[in-house]
Amino acid sequence: METQAHEAIEKTRQALKAKIQIYDMDAHVIETDDDLRPLMPEPFRNKQGPLLGMDEWHVRVRRRPRAPGDLEKRLSVMKDEGIVYSLLFPSRAMDVGTQRDTKFAGAFCRAYNDYVAGFCREAEQLKAVALLPFQDVPAAVAEIKRAVTRLGLNGVVLSSFGLKEHIGSTTFWPIYEEMERLNVPLMIHASIQGPTGDRRADSFLLQHTVGRPVATLYDCAALIYGGVVEKFPRLRVAFLENRAAWVPYWMDYLDAKWENRRSDAPLLKRKPSAYMSGGNFYYSAEPEEKALPHVLDRIGDDLIVFATDYPHSGSAFTADLLDRTDISDEAKSKILHDNGKRLFGWA
Repeated sequence: METQAHEAIEKTRQALKAKIQIYDMDAHVIETDDDLRPLMPEPFRNKQGPLLGMDEWHVRVRRRPRAPGDLEKRLSVMKDEGIVYSLLFPSRAMDVGTQRDTKFAGAFCRAYNDYVAGFCREAEQLKAVALLPFQDVPAAVAEIKRAVTRLGLNGVVLSSFGLKEHIGSTTFWPIYEEMERLNVPLMIHASIQGPTGDRRADSFLLQHTVGRPVATLYDCAALIYGGVVEKFPRLRVAFLENRAAWVPYWMDYLDAKWENRRSDAPLLKRKPSAYMSGGNFYYSAEPEEKALPHVLDRIGDDLIVFATDYPHSGSAFTADLLDRTDISDEAKSKILHDNGKRLFGWA
């Protein structure tokens, strides 16, 4: 009986895989200085030491091997998982926001974007998002134009760690204006460090557990309270690698705070929860996340996207979602395909 049940589950899984073209909205390259230095102009390529400073937690933690070793291995894993498109993000490079030398930050971002665009040219199944020097807004606007129109990149990744202002600030509005014009999404991939200046953690476990949730919730509130959601109504934003259970909680919490201090967010015309569930914000969920049915009940099944985090440790796989019996096949199809397609303006 157990064998028959297993075979039935596998048959159902394979049928869904065959039916759904799966979009992975968060995979990674693990770029190295050796990859990027040759693409940077002098004098930046000759910078002594690591191109980006290494925080104490990354120094201590065991470094992951270069991922995934070769392109053939990556494409093989994608085929096994039924993934037709994989969206690539940087790894360490996302901490470029910590750089105070704006010219170096700009050169670094251009080098990374050239590197990942070249990687994607090796296989049509691979897409990528651009890295921008948010600390130099005119340079960021110029680079998003180049990255999208010349390199063929498909969005912008932002880890706000290190920036002097929150991401809802009017300082960054020219970047969002250009992104809206180019019809590409903003992908919030928060750093594990959390808000700038926080140094309370005494272990990697504590910092890794707390940093990303704190930073993600902060960035979400900043975009809403700062009025970005009103000023740029066609801008699509995704929040990644933080699960999805926080979304109903944060909707209620922001609504309660806003009700008491509406004058602090004068651009808002609706409750924060209306922006979080209105179609512009998307959220990645872990395929096995226990709270996912509740999240779907609260915000519907049009805003959750699938993300593997491959090849980082703890990578998620399609079977974890396809085998669930507490989520409808229609919702699975939307999470694995439809919502990612709409997020990137491909629908």
